Amino acid sequence: MSEKKPFYITTPIYYPSAKLHIGHAYCTTIADSIARYHRLAGDDVFFLTGSDEHGQKIQQKAEEAGIKPIEYTDKIVAGFQNLWKKLNISNDDFIRTTEKRHEKVVQEIFRRIYAKGDIYKGSYKGLYCTPCESYWTEHQLDENGCCPDCGRPVQEVSEEAYFFKMSNYQDRILSYIEEHPEFIQPVSRRNEMINFIKQGLEDLCISRTSFDWGIPVPMDEKHVIYVWFDALTNYLTPIGFLDDPEKFNKYWPANLHLVGKEIVRFHTIIWPCILMALDLPLPEKVYGHGWLIVDGDKMSKSKGNVIDPIGLIDEFGADAIRYFLLREINLGQDGNFSRDALIQRINSDLANDLGNLLHRTLNMVGKFQDGVLVAPQGESEIDKSLKADAAETVSYFADNMDKMELSLSIKKVWAFISRANKYIDETAPWALAKDETKKQELANVMYNLAESLRHISVLISPFMPITAERIWQQLNLPGQFADVQLADIQEWGGIAGGHKVGTPEQLFPRIEVEKEEAPAKEAKPVKKNKQDKKAAKVQESEEEAEVSIDDFAKIHLRVVKVLSAEPVPKTEKLLKLTVDLGDEQREIVSGIAKHYEPADLIGKNVVMVINLKPAKIRGIVSHGMVLAASQGDDLKVLSVDMPVGSTVR
Repeated sequence: MSEKKPFYITTPIYYPSAKLHIGHAYCTTIADSIARYHRLAGDDVFFLTGSDEHGQKIQQKAEEAGIKPIEYTDKIVAGFQNLWKKLNISNDDFIRTTEKRHEKVVQEIFRRIYAKGDIYKGSYKGLYCTPCESYWTEHQLDENGCCPDCGRPVQEVSEEAYFFKMSNYQDRILSYIEEHPEFIQPVSRRNEMINFIKQGLEDLCISRTSFDWGIPVPMDEKHVIYVWFDALTNYLTPIGFLDDPEKFNKYWPANLHLVGKEIVRFHTIIWPCILMALDLPLPEKVYGHGWLIVDGDKMSKSKGNVIDPIGLIDEFGADAIRYFLLREINLGQDGNFSRDALIQRINSDLANDLGNLLHRTLNMVGKFQDGVLVAPQGESEIDKSLKADAAETVSYFADNMDKMELSLSIKKVWAFISRANKYIDETAPWALAKDETKKQELANVMYNLAESLRHISVLISPFMPITAERIWQQLNLPGQFADVQLADIQEWGGIAGGHKVGTPEQLFPRIEVEKEEAPAKEAKPVKKNKQDKKAAKVQESEEEAEVSIDDFAKIHLRVVKVLSAEPVPKTEKLLKLTVDLGDEQREIVSGIAKHYEPADLIGKNVVMVINLKPAKIRGIVSHGMVLAASQGDDLKVLSVDMPVGSTVR
């Protein structure tokens, strides 16, 4: 067995001046998914996150609260760690800059660079932004004379300080960035940094005397080491910079520093200069992701639109939040968070596409084969097409995950989920089950659906780890899911013949919201149709009331697909159907139970009145009516060979 390739990935360390918001959760979820993918691919992953706990701002916050700075940060950081646990973040270490192990590293780095002559004592007079912990020159301020990063006022300060000779490294870092196009991604961030360096790098102030909440300068303890020289070096501490050279040489240089675009400058200019002063190699890649905006607006406390991810996780579950953030936003670009869009994704992608595929498959295997999969024999052209799509999906997924194209990878997996759902419609297993001569063909279909789900569970595991494992468990597959590798789905046929699957459990309940009833409310159905229960009798009547063409035009008919069907408890005539309208799903109650077995309806394209006022029938809200024709005791639903969503005129 070949030796595992090390892969070291980091998030920024977050500043505990307040609770984390959905933007922080976005960054850490990206990193976690990349880390999980590399473990899945067989790499030896070390994934680091943490907290940046020193600085004037923290000291001021603690003083306002009447507590010590460490007591303040202990409380806030516990909230960070709780969030990562709820979000199923799989970090291998959590570094706090207040830890003794980190203090030793920072002081040793200071000593080494000081001994080299690249740190000197001077005095600083300049403009300082306390919230950003950043010094600025006059020409760097924005048009309002404020901090160019956050837009808040700066203060003029003057104090004795130590400086890092960053100007000595200007030409070297510029050459490195120009010669290594992969170092800063995306390209737009790289161009910004090149332009910034060409304006000239000044020496960097790296100590303060006006507050004492920080790591003391080793040879001059009235100074504390300034935040960036303390914070950036966190990436060296947990991998053994001082005490474990074997581990350090294994993981350094880091493969990926994932950061928000607002701190790319610190990670691609200041940090590389520090590493050059230490004669250490630079990280392979710094990726600056975009910001998360809310309903088209930047998050801010003043606007009241800062979103607490804990509340979202409690309401919708961690995997739904992870899926939305990773699928909806192209990495590197700003992305919009919307509660309505989140619910739409949950209902369409998770409850409908994925949830229904699993539920339908396990139900049919249970009903038609007593839950036991039979080894496939022979294959149809449709079978070959499904297998080819699976292989192509695995290859595309790996290629794009290697390129950090998470959204594209997810979309490709969902295209395969749609393909598997279509495979059910193409093969019509409910019809095969009625033909004794089609038993092996049915067995092949059931096996291929289960094998598709095995592939899907592995492919979604970096993004939705809990859901992936639940699918694996419902398939009743052997072994620990944590041990599964991407190599396990390089070949089709990983499930043994004779394997007994489990029973289906709902993955994602459909979320009913008031907005989903809007189409029915806006359409204003004709009042004379309110007696819907008598519709069949009205059709049979020879003295049917006449309606105008305008009245008839108010009735909206659409082709829908039946996704699931089940009897309504304690009734003989009613079935509860879940149908796909093309742009949404609905539940309807239909009085056809005496004429159809539920399984016979699944996959049928039928005609539905979509703008009837919702009605509650036996405790179930029915959002429409399926059209059927009857003669005597015979009844048939109106089934058509047209795409889902087609309008019936």
